[in-house]
Amino acid sequence: MAQQHLDPKGPTAEAVTGDALAGYLRTRATEFLRALRLHREGGAEGSVDAARALRRSARRISGSLHTFRPLLDPDWSEEIRPELAWLSGTLGLEHAYEARLERLLLALHRLSGAAAFPEQAVVAAGGRAAGAAPVPRKAAAGSTSGPAGATATTERGNLTVGAAKAGALLERQLTLARTRAHSTALQALGSSRFHAVADKVAVLASEVPLTPTAPATDLHPLAAAAEERLTDAVAALPLVTAGHPYNAEALVHGLSPDPSPHPQDGPWHQVRLLLRLHRYAREVLLGAHSATDVRLLTAGQALNRHRDASEAAAAAAQAARTPRITPATAYALGVLHADQRHEVEAARFAFQQAWQKRTVNAP
Repeated sequence: MAQQHLDPKGPTAEAVTGDALAGYLRTRATEFLRALRLHREGGAEGSVDAARALRRSARRISGSLHTFRPLLDPDWSEEIRPELAWLSGTLGLEHAYEARLERLLLALHRLSGAAAFPEQAVVAAGGRAAGAAPVPRKAAAGSTSGPAGATATTERGNLTVGAAKAGALLERQLTLARTRAHSTALQALGSSRFHAVADKVAVLASEVPLTPTAPATDLHPLAAAAEERLTDAVAALPLVTAGHPYNAEALVHGLSPDPSPHPQDGPWHQVRLLLRLHRYAREVLLGAHSATDVRLLTAGQALNRHRDASEAAAAAAQAARTPRITPATAYALGVLHADQRHEVEAARFAFQQAWQKRTVNAP
Protein backbone atom coordinates (compact mmCIF):
# COMPACT_ATOMS: atom_id res chain seq x y z
CA MET A 1 0.00 0.00 0.00
CA ALA A 2 2.76 2.41 0.88
CA GLN A 3 4.55 2.06 -2.42
CA GLN A 4 1.45 2.62 -4.52
CA HIS A 5 0.84 5.98 -2.84
CA LEU A 6 4.31 7.18 -3.66
CA ASP A 7 4.54 5.73 -7.13
CA PRO A 8 1.38 6.71 -9.01
CA LYS A 9 1.49 7.12 -12.74
CA GLY A 10 2.81 10.54 -13.55
CA PRO A 11 5.64 12.57 -11.97
CA THR A 12 6.88 9.76 -9.71
CA ALA A 13 7.29 7.32 -12.62
CA GLU A 14 10.70 8.83 -13.25
CA ALA A 15 13.61 8.17 -10.93
CA VAL A 16 14.22 10.87 -8.34
CA THR A 17 17.75 10.88 -6.94
CA GLY A 18 19.78 12.66 -4.30
CA ASP A 19 20.22 15.61 -6.63
CA ALA A 20 16.52 16.40 -6.14
CA LEU A 21 17.02 16.23 -2.38
CA ALA A 22 19.92 18.66 -2.63
CA GLY A 23 17.80 21.07 -4.66
CA TYR A 24 14.95 20.83 -2.18
CA LEU A 25 17.23 21.50 0.80
CA ARG A 26 18.85 24.46 -0.94
CA THR A 27 15.43 25.96 -1.63
CA ARG A 28 14.32 25.52 1.98
CA ALA A 29 17.59 27.00 3.24
CA THR A 30 17.12 30.02 0.99
CA GLU A 31 13.62 30.48 2.41
CA PHE A 32 15.10 30.32 5.91
CA LEU A 33 17.63 33.04 5.13
CA ARG A 34 14.96 35.20 3.49
CA ALA A 35 12.79 34.89 6.61
CA LEU A 36 15.75 35.76 8.79
CA ARG A 37 16.31 38.93 6.78
CA LEU A 38 12.61 39.78 7.12
CA HIS A 39 12.89 39.35 10.88
CA ARG A 40 15.82 41.73 11.08
CA GLU A 41 14.32 44.37 8.82
CA GLY A 42 10.59 44.14 9.59
CA GLY A 43 8.53 45.58 12.41
CA ALA A 44 6.21 43.74 14.77
CA GLU A 45 4.00 42.39 11.98
CA GLY A 46 7.03 41.43 9.94
CA SER A 47 8.46 39.57 12.91
CA VAL A 48 5.33 37.42 13.15
CA ASP A 49 5.50 36.51 9.47
CA ALA A 50 9.24 35.93 9.73
CA ALA A 51 8.86 33.61 12.71
CA ARG A 52 6.23 31.61 10.84
CA ALA A 53 8.46 31.34 7.78
CA LEU A 54 11.46 30.36 9.89
CA ARG A 55 9.43 27.59 11.55
CA ARG A 56 8.15 26.37 8.19
CA SER A 57 11.56 26.09 6.58
CA ALA A 58 13.22 24.69 9.72
CA ARG A 59 10.60 21.94 9.99
CA ARG A 60 11.04 20.94 6.36
CA ILE A 61 14.81 20.87 6.52
CA SER A 62 14.79 18.90 9.76
CA GLY A 63 12.13 16.46 8.52
CA SER A 64 13.94 15.84 5.23
CA LEU A 65 17.22 15.26 7.04
CA HIS A 66 15.44 12.64 9.15
CA THR A 67 13.78 10.80 6.26
CA PHE A 68 16.78 10.84 3.91
CA ARG A 69 19.57 10.69 6.50
CA PRO A 70 21.38 7.72 4.81
CA LEU A 71 22.14 10.06 1.90
CA LEU A 72 23.64 12.85 4.01
CA ASP A 73 26.83 13.28 5.96
CA PRO A 74 25.85 11.67 9.30
CA ASP A 75 27.87 13.93 11.61
CA TRP A 76 26.59 17.11 10.01
CA SER A 77 23.00 15.87 9.83
CA GLU A 78 22.83 14.69 13.44
CA GLU A 79 24.31 17.96 14.60
CA ILE A 80 21.94 20.34 12.83
CA ARG A 81 18.68 18.38 12.95
CA PRO A 82 18.00 18.71 16.70
CA GLU A 83 18.98 22.37 16.56
CA LEU A 84 16.38 23.02 13.86
CA ALA A 85 13.78 21.17 15.94
CA TRP A 86 14.69 23.32 18.96
CA LEU A 87 14.31 26.49 16.91
CA SER A 88 10.98 25.49 15.39
CA GLY A 89 9.56 24.50 18.77
CA THR A 90 10.76 27.66 20.48
CA LEU A 91 9.34 29.97 17.82
CA GLY A 92 6.00 28.17 17.79
CA LEU A 93 5.14 28.50 21.47
CA GLU A 94 3.93 32.09 21.44
CA HIS A 95 1.48 31.46 18.60
CA ALA A 96 0.32 28.24 20.28
CA TYR A 97 -0.58 30.03 23.52
CA GLU A 98 -2.35 32.81 21.63
CA ALA A 99 -4.41 30.37 19.56
CA ARG A 100 -5.20 28.27 22.64
CA LEU A 101 -6.56 31.25 24.56
CA GLU A 102 -8.69 32.35 21.62
CA ARG A 103 -10.05 28.82 21.21
CA LEU A 104 -10.95 28.50 24.88
CA LEU A 105 -12.59 31.93 25.16
CA LEU A 106 -14.70 31.30 22.07
CA ALA A 107 -15.72 27.90 23.45
CA LEU A 108 -16.73 29.45 26.78
CA HIS A 109 -18.74 32.08 24.94
CA ARG A 110 -20.51 29.40 22.91
CA LEU A 111 -21.19 27.15 25.90
CA SER A 112 -22.43 29.83 28.26
CA GLY A 113 -24.55 31.75 25.79
CA ALA A 114 -23.62 34.99 27.56
CA ALA A 115 -23.80 37.83 25.05
CA ALA A 116 -21.28 39.94 26.99
CA PHE A 117 -18.65 37.21 27.01
CA PRO A 118 -15.69 37.07 26.37
CA GLU A 119 -15.32 40.87 26.66
CA GLN A 120 -16.23 40.63 30.33
CA ALA A 121 -13.45 38.13 30.84
CA VAL A 122 -10.92 40.48 29.30
CA VAL A 123 -12.06 43.34 31.56
CA ALA A 124 -12.02 41.10 34.59
CA ALA A 125 -8.53 39.86 33.78
CA GLY A 126 -7.24 43.39 33.50
CA GLY A 127 -9.07 44.86 36.49
CA ARG A 128 -8.91 42.28 39.26
CA ALA A 129 -7.71 38.84 40.21
CA ALA A 130 -9.07 36.02 38.06
CA GLY A 131 -12.06 34.29 39.60
CA ALA A 132 -13.22 37.39 41.50
CA ALA A 133 -15.21 39.34 38.89
CA PRO A 134 -18.97 39.44 39.51
CA VAL A 135 -20.99 38.32 36.49
CA PRO A 136 -24.80 38.62 36.16
CA ARG A 137 -26.64 35.33 36.23
CA LYS A 138 -28.36 34.49 32.95
CA ALA A 139 -31.20 31.98 32.65
CA ALA A 140 -30.95 29.32 29.98
CA ALA A 141 -32.81 30.10 26.79
CA GLY A 142 -35.79 27.87 26.14
CA SER A 143 -35.98 26.47 29.69
CA THR A 144 -39.18 24.77 30.73
CA SER A 145 -41.06 24.37 33.96
CA GLY A 146 -40.66 21.28 36.10
CA PRO A 147 -37.61 19.56 37.62
CA ALA A 148 -35.85 18.88 34.31
CA GLY A 149 -36.31 22.46 33.10
CA ALA A 150 -35.26 23.85 36.45
CA THR A 151 -32.11 21.72 36.43
CA ALA A 152 -31.20 22.85 32.93
CA THR A 153 -31.79 26.48 33.90
CA THR A 154 -29.65 26.08 37.01
CA GLU A 155 -26.81 24.42 35.12
CA ARG A 156 -26.80 27.12 32.41
CA GLY A 157 -26.95 29.79 35.10
CA ASN A 158 -24.01 28.25 36.95
CA LEU A 159 -22.06 28.04 33.69
CA THR A 160 -22.81 31.67 32.84
CA VAL A 161 -21.74 32.83 36.30
CA GLY A 162 -18.49 30.90 36.13
CA ALA A 163 -17.71 31.46 32.45
CA ALA A 164 -16.40 35.02 32.75
CA LYS A 165 -14.40 34.11 35.83
CA ALA A 166 -12.98 31.06 34.08
CA GLY A 167 -12.19 33.21 31.05
CA ALA A 168 -10.38 35.73 33.23
CA LEU A 169 -8.34 32.96 34.81
CA LEU A 170 -7.41 31.48 31.44
CA GLU A 171 -6.63 34.94 30.10
CA ARG A 172 -4.23 35.57 32.95
CA GLN A 173 -2.50 32.19 32.80
CA LEU A 174 -2.16 31.89 29.03
CA THR A 175 -1.25 35.54 28.49
CA LEU A 176 1.54 35.13 31.02
CA ALA A 177 2.69 31.96 29.24
CA ARG A 178 2.54 33.74 25.89
CA THR A 179 4.59 36.68 27.21
CA ARG A 180 7.23 34.31 28.53
CA ALA A 181 7.27 32.43 25.22
CA HIS A 182 7.72 35.72 23.36
CA SER A 183 10.69 36.64 25.56
CA THR A 184 12.16 33.17 25.12
CA ALA A 185 11.83 33.43 21.34
CA LEU A 186 13.54 36.83 21.27
CA GLN A 187 16.35 35.52 23.44
CA ALA A 188 16.70 32.48 21.20
CA LEU A 189 16.92 34.60 18.04
CA GLY A 190 19.68 36.66 19.62
CA SER A 191 21.63 33.75 21.04
CA SER A 192 24.89 32.27 19.83
CA ARG A 193 23.06 28.96 19.47
CA PHE A 194 20.71 30.43 16.87
CA HIS A 195 23.54 32.16 15.01
CA ALA A 196 25.34 28.82 14.79
CA VAL A 197 22.20 27.27 13.26
CA ALA A 198 21.83 30.18 10.83
CA ASP A 199 25.46 29.81 9.75
CA LYS A 200 24.92 26.11 9.00
CA VAL A 201 21.76 26.86 7.04
CA ALA A 202 23.62 29.56 5.08
CA VAL A 203 26.19 26.96 4.04
CA LEU A 204 23.36 24.55 3.17
CA ALA A 205 21.90 27.11 0.77
CA SER A 206 24.92 26.66 -1.48
CA GLU A 207 26.40 23.28 -0.55
CA VAL A 208 24.49 20.18 0.58
CA PRO A 209 26.72 17.54 2.27
CA LEU A 210 25.51 14.48 0.38
CA THR A 211 27.28 11.13 0.55
CA PRO A 212 29.31 10.18 -2.54
CA THR A 213 26.64 7.74 -3.76
CA ALA A 214 23.64 9.99 -3.05
CA PRO A 215 23.47 11.79 -6.45
CA ALA A 216 22.74 8.47 -8.16
CA THR A 217 20.54 6.94 -5.41
CA ASP A 218 16.78 6.69 -5.89
CA LEU A 219 14.82 8.45 -3.14
CA HIS A 220 11.66 6.36 -3.44
CA PRO A 221 12.65 3.54 -1.05
CA LEU A 222 13.43 5.99 1.77
CA ALA A 223 10.23 7.95 1.13
CA ALA A 224 8.24 4.71 1.01
CA ALA A 225 9.76 3.68 4.34
CA ALA A 226 8.52 6.96 5.86
CA GLU A 227 5.04 6.25 4.55
CA GLU A 228 5.17 2.70 5.86
CA ARG A 229 6.00 4.00 9.35
CA LEU A 230 2.98 6.26 9.05
CA THR A 231 0.61 3.50 7.92
CA ASP A 232 1.84 1.21 10.71
CA ALA A 233 1.21 3.93 13.29
CA VAL A 234 -2.26 4.61 11.89
CA ALA A 235 -3.03 0.89 11.97
CA ALA A 236 -2.24 0.87 15.69
CA LEU A 237 -4.75 3.66 16.43
CA PRO A 238 -8.18 2.71 17.84
CA LEU A 239 -9.99 3.96 14.73
CA VAL A 240 -13.03 1.81 15.48
CA THR A 241 -13.68 3.70 18.72
CA ALA A 242 -12.77 7.08 17.24
CA GLY A 243 -16.35 7.60 16.14
CA HIS A 244 -17.72 7.54 19.68
CA PRO A 245 -18.92 11.03 20.67
CA TYR A 246 -18.18 10.55 24.36
CA ASN A 247 -14.98 9.24 25.89
CA ALA A 248 -15.48 8.95 29.64
CA GLU A 249 -11.97 7.71 30.29
CA ALA A 250 -10.53 10.82 28.65
CA LEU A 251 -12.67 13.10 30.81
CA VAL A 252 -11.79 11.31 34.03
CA HIS A 253 -8.06 11.47 33.32
CA GLY A 254 -8.14 15.13 32.34
CA LEU A 255 -9.81 16.24 35.55
CA SER A 256 -7.72 14.04 37.83
CA PRO A 257 -4.99 15.56 40.04
CA ASP A 258 -2.37 14.05 37.71
CA PRO A 259 -1.04 16.89 35.48
CA SER A 260 0.76 14.52 33.09
CA PRO A 261 -0.17 14.56 29.38
CA HIS A 262 -3.18 12.55 28.38
CA PRO A 263 -2.14 8.95 27.66
CA GLN A 264 -4.69 8.53 24.87
CA ASP A 265 -3.33 11.45 22.87
CA GLY A 266 0.30 10.37 22.50
CA PRO A 267 -0.18 7.91 19.60
CA TRP A 268 -2.28 10.47 17.72
CA HIS A 269 0.37 13.16 18.14
CA GLN A 270 2.94 10.68 16.85
CA VAL A 271 0.82 9.98 13.77
CA ARG A 272 0.61 13.72 13.16
CA LEU A 273 4.42 13.98 13.17
CA LEU A 274 4.78 10.95 10.89
CA LEU A 275 2.19 12.39 8.51
CA ARG A 276 4.19 15.61 8.38
CA LEU A 277 7.36 13.66 7.51
CA HIS A 278 5.44 11.83 4.80
CA ARG A 279 4.20 15.13 3.35
CA TYR A 280 7.72 16.55 3.28
CA ALA A 281 9.00 13.41 1.55
CA ARG A 282 6.29 13.85 -1.07
CA GLU A 283 7.41 17.45 -1.56
CA VAL A 284 10.94 16.24 -2.29
CA LEU A 285 9.69 13.62 -4.76
CA LEU A 286 6.83 15.46 -6.42
CA GLY A 287 7.61 19.13 -6.01
CA ALA A 288 4.57 21.27 -6.79
CA HIS A 289 2.50 18.14 -7.49
CA SER A 290 2.66 17.11 -3.80
CA ALA A 291 -0.19 19.49 -2.89
CA THR A 292 -2.69 17.66 -5.09
CA ASP A 293 -3.49 14.94 -2.52
CA VAL A 294 -6.51 16.61 -0.93
CA ARG A 295 -7.25 13.60 1.25
CA LEU A 296 -3.79 13.78 2.76
CA LEU A 297 -4.23 17.47 3.51
CA THR A 298 -7.65 16.80 5.06
CA ALA A 299 -6.18 14.12 7.30
CA GLY A 300 -3.43 16.51 8.40
CA GLN A 301 -5.95 19.24 9.20
CA ALA A 302 -7.93 16.81 11.34
CA LEU A 303 -4.80 15.91 13.31
CA ASN A 304 -3.99 19.59 13.78
CA ARG A 305 -7.46 20.11 15.23
CA HIS A 306 -6.89 17.08 17.43
CA ARG A 307 -3.70 18.57 18.82
CA ASP A 308 -5.29 21.98 19.37
CA ALA A 309 -8.30 20.54 21.17
CA SER A 310 -6.27 18.17 23.35
CA GLU A 311 -3.91 20.96 24.41
CA ALA A 312 -6.85 23.29 25.07
CA ALA A 313 -8.50 20.63 27.21
CA ALA A 314 -5.26 20.23 29.16
CA ALA A 315 -5.11 24.00 29.71
CA ALA A 316 -8.69 24.01 31.02
CA ALA A 317 -7.91 21.12 33.36
CA GLN A 318 -4.77 22.86 34.61
CA ALA A 319 -6.73 26.04 35.28
CA ALA A 320 -9.32 24.00 37.19
CA ARG A 321 -6.54 22.89 39.56
CA THR A 322 -5.85 26.52 40.55
CA PRO A 323 -6.23 26.83 44.34
CA ARG A 324 -9.14 28.79 45.87
CA ILE A 325 -11.21 29.30 42.72
CA THR A 326 -14.97 29.51 43.19
CA PRO A 327 -17.20 26.47 42.56
CA ALA A 328 -18.83 28.26 39.62
CA THR A 329 -15.41 28.85 38.04
CA ALA A 330 -14.41 25.22 38.55
CA TYR A 331 -17.74 24.10 37.07
CA ALA A 332 -17.26 26.24 33.96
CA LEU A 333 -13.72 24.92 33.48
CA GLY A 334 -14.97 21.35 33.85
CA VAL A 335 -17.60 21.91 31.18
CA LEU A 336 -14.98 23.55 28.98
CA HIS A 337 -12.64 20.60 29.43
CA ALA A 338 -15.40 18.16 28.48
CA ASP A 339 -16.25 20.26 25.42
CA GLN A 340 -12.66 20.20 24.19
CA ARG A 341 -12.41 16.44 24.76
CA HIS A 342 -15.51 16.12 22.57
CA GLU A 343 -13.63 18.15 19.95
CA VAL A 344 -10.77 15.68 20.27
CA GLU A 345 -13.12 12.79 19.51
CA ALA A 346 -14.63 14.68 16.57
CA ALA A 347 -11.16 15.33 15.14
CA ARG A 348 -10.27 11.65 15.48
CA PHE A 349 -13.42 10.68 13.65
CA ALA A 350 -12.67 13.22 10.90
CA PHE A 351 -9.18 11.78 10.50
CA GLN A 352 -10.61 8.27 10.33
CA GLN A 353 -12.95 9.29 7.51
CA ALA A 354 -10.20 11.09 5.57
CA TRP A 355 -7.74 8.25 5.97
CA GLN A 356 -10.21 5.57 4.91
CA LYS A 357 -11.11 7.58 1.79
CA ARG A 358 -7.43 7.96 1.00
CA THR A 359 -6.88 4.21 1.33
CA VAL A 360 -9.94 3.26 -0.72
CA ASN A 361 -9.11 5.72 -3.50
CA ALA A 362 -5.40 4.90 -3.61
CA PRO A 363 -4.19 4.07 -7.13
